[in-house]
Parts: sequence; C-alpha cells; structure tokens
Amino acid sequence: MESSCDETAAAVLCSERGLLSNIVASQDDAHAPFGGVVPEIAARAHMGIIDSVIDRAVSEAGVGYADISAVAATSGPGLIGGVITGLLAAKGLASALDVPLLAVNHLEGHALSPRIEAECPFPYLLLLVSGGHSQLIAVHGLGDYERLGSTIDDAAGEAFDKTAKVMGLGFPGGPQVERWAMEGDDKAVRLPRPLLDRDSCDFSFAGLKTAVARAYDASDKSDAAKQDLAASFQTALADCLTDRTARAMQRFGARYEERRFVIAGGVAANKTLRARLIETADAHGFTPIFPPLKFCGDNAAMIARAGLERFEAGLHSPLSAPARPRWPLDAEAAASAPKSGSGRRGPKS
Repeated sequence: MESSCDETAAAVLCSERGLLSNIVASQDDAHAPFGGVVPEIAARAHMGIIDSVIDRAVSEAGVGYADISAVAATSGPGLIGGVITGLLAAKGLASALDVPLLAVNHLEGHALSPRIEAECPFPYLLLLVSGGHSQLIAVHGLGDYERLGSTIDDAAGEAFDKTAKVMGLGFPGGPQVERWAMEGDDKAVRLPRPLLDRDSCDFSFAGLKTAVARAYDASDKSDAAKQDLAASFQTALADCLTDRTARAMQRFGARYEERRFVIAGGVAANKTLRARLIETADAHGFTPIFPPLKFCGDNAAMIARAGLERFEAGLHSPLSAPARPRWPLDAEAAASAPKSGSGRRGPKS
C-alpha cells in the first residue's frame, strides 16, 4: 500500500509470477482548484477509498486474502495523515491474516522501482527526482544507501508545480509545464542555474522558482510568453540536474566498474529531462535505466517490490512501526549534515 501524498494505491506482487495487480486512485481533481496538494483533503480522500482500492488490487490479482504472505506499506516519509491511513490499514490486514508487516521507506520504493519487472543488479547510481525529493544516491544494496547530494531547499517537482501555478497552467504542474514548453523558446528568458559548476552534488531550486515568478510578473501574460517561460525554466532545471549528476557519476565511477544509472520519481517522466540525462550518462560511460512510466510516479508496485526484498531478507517490522513524516534513506548523513531542515521530527534529507 502507498498513501504518502495524493495517490491511494495497492498492488499484489508474487516472487514467482511477478506483478499481479497495481491500482492507483488519483486525487488530481480534488486538488486542482488549489494548484497543489492540500494535506487535509488528501488524508480524508485516503480514508474514504483505501479499503476499496485494496479489495480491487486483490481481486484483479486473481488471489484471495488467504494467499497473502506479508503486507507492505509506506511508513514514511510523506504527508503524515496519508501515511498513517495506509500504515494502519496494513497493520490491520497483517494482524487479521497473521502475516508479517513490512514498513517501507517511500524513497526505498523509488530506489528499487527498476527492479519491479527487470534485472537491475546492485550497485547503481540513483537520481531521485519527485515532488518532494531531489537526491543523488549510491545504491550499494538493500538498505545500504549513501547520499551523494540532495536539495538544500525545494525539490525539482515542487519547482515544476509552483511554476505551473504561477502561470495558471493547471495541476499537476509537471506535465503541464512540459506541454507548454514544447512550443516555447528555451533561450527567451534568462533564468539562474543555482549552484552550477560548484564542486558538490547538491541542488537548489528556490531561487529558480522565484526568478520564474518575477519573470512572469514582468511578461505580457500571453500564451507565447507562457510557452517561452516554461521552456526556459525546463532547460534551466535540466542544466542543474545534469551538472550535479555528472559530478555524482565521476565520484561513483571512481569506486565501481559497474556503471548503471537509475532515474526514478515523478519528474523522471519528463521527456526533455530524460533525453538530457541519457546524454550525460553516455558521456560518462553509464548505462541509463528508467523504470517504466507507470512506476515513475507514486505507486504501490514499488512498495511491494521493496517489501518483497525485505521479506525475503527476513527484515520484518513490528506492529508498532511508526508513521514518519521524515525518513531519510541515508539517516547517518542526514543526521550529521542535514541539507534541508532538521528539528524535533528529525532531518528531512
């Protein structure tokens, strides 16, 4: 089960037969009037539909509840109301069926998503770009993750959504910005490339997001102006991502002969970004690996995959496993050098 943001999802995965079902119920219509995800609306929507989504996943898989060997669910990070809803449903089901619970890190689900339907051996370099996260991670193995870089403020997906909201392009913002950018001139508007050419693998998108808002305020608000600004923003963001990724490839490649590069998360569906990252991978001798588009956004298949690997490794979770709004993959690095905020709830990244 996956319910960390605005999708209510459930999937059934079999170690021998593969993915049997993958149901995703979107909340886009509920959040569209606000131009972004409203946590209270998301939590209530999860509560109203999660039982039926689970039932549908089991039914479409052609199995019965008695056939289930374990129950996996996102335990964080994410919007806490949604995380609690999915995790409590998983705990109730695991308890009723007397099977193990597997509390999964949402980011680990993305990290393992290329392994859902294809071979993707460890180790590999991961670029995770989504609405809430922008990170470069060396994936050494199950549960063994090393942060090479992270955003120090906003995530790439958030920058897409806010750009779309400023220009009134609609929600979700990423696909809308990409659509408008197709007809625009990506050199029409001068925008910053935060941290470009710095000797690190960290990202920063807050300044870019602010620059887009100012550029739009100064424009004539025409469709042509929107297209040019969308294209200029998309290229600026791609420049930042490819520059940081190239530096991470240099560091990863100095340690491993196996040079696999995985791009995961909702922003990985952007075709322009994909093309730029493939060029970067080719230039540094890496094999680019993209999960299928249906596994790029939030989905339960990736949680099922992470859960299966943990189940087979004997890494079961207690029924007391907490719901976590923050849960970095590389907890040690996040605790010692947080990139984007730390407080009573712990480091964000």
